[in-house]
Amino acid sequence: MKKYLLLSLIVIITTTNQTLAQNKKEIDVKYGQFTQLPRQDNDMKKWRENRFGQFIHWGLYAIPGGVWEGKTYPGAAEWLKSFAKINQQSWDSLQYQFNPKKFNPTEWAKMAKNMGVKYVTITTKHHEGFCLWPSKFTDFDIEATPYKKDLLGEFVEAYNKEGIDVNFYYSVLDWHHPDWRYKIDSEEDKIAFQRLLKYTENQLLELIERYPSVKGFWFDGTWDQSWKDNGEFSYNLEKKMKALSPGLIVNSRMRADEYGSRHFDSNGVLMGDYESGYERRLPASWDIKVTENDWECCMTIPYNQWGYHKDWSISHIKSTYELLEMLVQCTSQNGNFLLNFGPKGDGSFRKEEAKISKEIGSWIKANGAAIYGCEYAGLEKQSWGYYTKPKGSNIINMVIFNEPISGEYRVKLKKGQLIKNAYSLSKKNKSIKVVEVAKQEYLIKIKKTKGDEPFVIVLELEKKDSKKLHQKALT
Repeated sequence: MKKYLLLSLIVIITTTNQTLAQNKKEIDVKYGQFTQLPRQDNDMKKWRENRFGQFIHWGLYAIPGGVWEGKTYPGAAEWLKSFAKINQQSWDSLQYQFNPKKFNPTEWAKMAKNMGVKYVTITTKHHEGFCLWPSKFTDFDIEATPYKKDLLGEFVEAYNKEGIDVNFYYSVLDWHHPDWRYKIDSEEDKIAFQRLLKYTENQLLELIERYPSVKGFWFDGTWDQSWKDNGEFSYNLEKKMKALSPGLIVNSRMRADEYGSRHFDSNGVLMGDYESGYERRLPASWDIKVTENDWECCMTIPYNQWGYHKDWSISHIKSTYELLEMLVQCTSQNGNFLLNFGPKGDGSFRKEEAKISKEIGSWIKANGAAIYGCEYAGLEKQSWGYYTKPKGSNIINMVIFNEPISGEYRVKLKKGQLIKNAYSLSKKNKSIKVVEVAKQEYLIKIKKTKGDEPFVIVLELEKKDSKKLHQKALT
């Protein structure tokens, strides 16, 4: 009797859920996503395969470095104008001090190349409104500084020469521009903001035309009501940009739909080409849903410093291995990792950043096969670390961060999968012992390693019907 009651209850619940799903009406969204996702064109595939990028935050804020009139402000250095309530004239005058004599774009690009990054995103204009390129639409730019030269052009040329794709960060929010409004309260505000929108469009199209090798745009400062109320404008602007540069990749921060929903439209559909909501954080849990969209995590080395700050002692500084683990986790969940650097006002990097860059590069040089072109492996996560899988292969990478005392690494495969061979990425010709302990469950047995550096074990898989090779692998 209980069995029949339980079955009846299950049927009722299932029917109810199906009815609710059928009755749920989608909202008519005119200014949401207009591209089939995930994109499968070559430009997007390249972005996806790159996996590891460098973020550069550089602007006038690098001159004070988080300190104003002798007082240190612990918040993000590029927000100093807001934190310290600095008047517009005083802040804007920093452009006459901006003369980065130590800026060597060739050295920057070589440092990035040696770190192992495949793409870079640089702040062309942050919230302060200062432009790193000579813009036809403002005098608040690099041309009006003692440096005078096209800094952004030098940067693009140097990075492209090293084979690194260049993306542009652009802040819609602009503290310098007189027509920026946080919200539209009057007809006068509306007219002013329309001028700001035209200025924004002009600059973005100018950037594409001036630097045609740019691969994508990373938008910021789009959270204010004024921008969210202009979904039609940003929708049309993205279309214009992509018509001018076919293959252009745009993050999910650019637009809101006509109802003010950002990142995802009012029906929960991702806007832009990849999700850009993971700022200084990774997915909170091992949620398989996160693997369905393209996404990127942008990460600082100190807890909350993007632009150059003179005092890094005010927050936790992530170690090389912390950052590497974040990179590997992103790869294992179909995401990209964008690691931030904040150059000084003179154009040099602080020694801590240079050291971390070198250490990451050393590890990537030996283990990059577990990162580039890899994706979610579809396996249950284990406590020793992360799985990554080269797309379209029969290989699974086990990236080890936590070495068990027993020296035995548990692996649970999907139905129909068998381990043909196992070996260390650093010693490809030497097989590692594999023991099958339960159906689809194995222990990889190795001697404890020397040192604490994360390492990679490679599993070659085969389908269940190849029994001969399977027996050979287990003996």
